[in-house]
Amino acid sequence: MEPVRRQQLIDATIESVAMRGLQATTINSISKNAGLSSGIISHYFGGKQGLIEATVRYLLSNLKKGLIEKVSHNTSATQRLMFIVEANFALVQQRSDTTKTWLSFWAQSMHDEELHRLQNVNSKRLQSNLAFSFKQLMPIEQAKQAAELSAAMIDGLWLRTVLSKSDENQFKHSETLAKSYVNSLIKQYGA
Repeated sequence: MEPVRRQQLIDATIESVAMRGLQATTINSISKNAGLSSGIISHYFGGKQGLIEATVRYLLSNLKKGLIEKVSHNTSATQRLMFIVEANFALVQQRSDTTKTWLSFWAQSMHDEELHRLQNVNSKRLQSNLAFSFKQLMPIEQAKQAAELSAAMIDGLWLRTVLSKSDENQFKHSETLAKSYVNSLIKQYGA
């Protein structure tokens, strides 16, 4: 039952943060959303902070999983770059509860050391994944720069789309723009 209960609490946390924001989310609001006693949060996560961190890790693992499911050993560097973009604009990343939760975590990461560390892991993972593929297409220094630029473009387009409360069509348009930008970098720096 533990994995089921943990997931219920993570889902309830996402729901509560989306409805109330991170600051107004409490152990009681989470346990009420989950239909479980508040004591179970302390039992499984050690308290609200542990549950918040577990929820961020869950969102990060979903992002990683979305990419891993598409990539195989036969995937070309260019295809892999496109899959990275797609993973960041996937339907799960567009859901209202997910977007509001990401935004709340990002804002709180400025004030919370562990959330800041998790955000850095997320940023470095994106940049590292991009650099790995770009290095197969261009010299290493250009690949590093292309990865940094692409990561900023992906994050910026996603954030802009979310903040404008756009629909699925705008997410698709932003994904297309990000892919187009990645392709332009390949043409600009490619060997």
